[in-house]
Amino acid sequence: MEQNISEVKCGMDLYSSQFIRRINLKREEVPSFHHYPFNLPSLKTLDELILHPKVTFFIGENGMGKSTLLEGIAVALGFNPEGGSFNFQFSTYDSHSPLGDYLKIIKGVERPKDGFFLRAESFYNVASNIEEMDREVLGPPVINSFGGTSLHEQSHGEAFFATFLHRFRGNGLYILDEPEAALSPLRQMSMITRIHDLVQEQSQLIIATHSPIIMAYPEATIYEFTEDGICERKLEDTNHYRIMKQFFDDPSRMVHHLLNE
Repeated sequence: MEQNISEVKCGMDLYSSQFIRRINLKREEVPSFHHYPFNLPSLKTLDELILHPKVTFFIGENGMGKSTLLEGIAVALGFNPEGGSFNFQFSTYDSHSPLGDYLKIIKGVERPKDGFFLRAESFYNVASNIEEMDREVLGPPVINSFGGTSLHEQSHGEAFFATFLHRFRGNGLYILDEPEAALSPLRQMSMITRIHDLVQEQSQLIIATHSPIIMAYPEATIYEFTEDGICERKLEDTNHYRIMKQFFDDPSRMVHHLLNE
């Protein structure tokens, strides 16, 4: 009996620290499901998406809408569409969709003390904005929060991982769009360790990824974006895992098949 009570308390603690509980699409306000972004397969059928209190993965083939939904969530929360913390308000090119205006974010009781939207495709713009702020703002350099070395003076992967390692302080809400784009397989494994550190520090993460390595983080919710909509999956049931396993089980046979198809 005592063990059951302990498990219940543990579960209550887990969900009480959740910053975002679920996402709702305000379908009655959508102007048309025949035009972008609402014509994307994942959005046509989206009503409500329940998020894991710690780590939620968005996965799927290109064009299914996972990054679009991730961006919409970030914008609805007040993040800059190109990335950064809540204080980053620069705009290099206004290309984000209006999806954020049609999302209802159901939040938890607690509020994050930190937050960051990290996306691979516009990370260069974030790095440039940091240098601009350090030229204009008096006080401690902003770059100190990112490890102290100019992000432009590091490789893309090093700068990306330095941000993840140094800037993410814990007790925060972190939204990551395809972080593996800049990371080697070894760095992706290191990222799992860093994700766990942040989870232990009462953080919540929402991550869009193609990497079976990263999505192997245990006890996370995996949503696969398909032509039929959004479906919850176990790691072993995802297309990403099955394809990679099939390839490495017999790479010579797979390559032969690809080259002679």
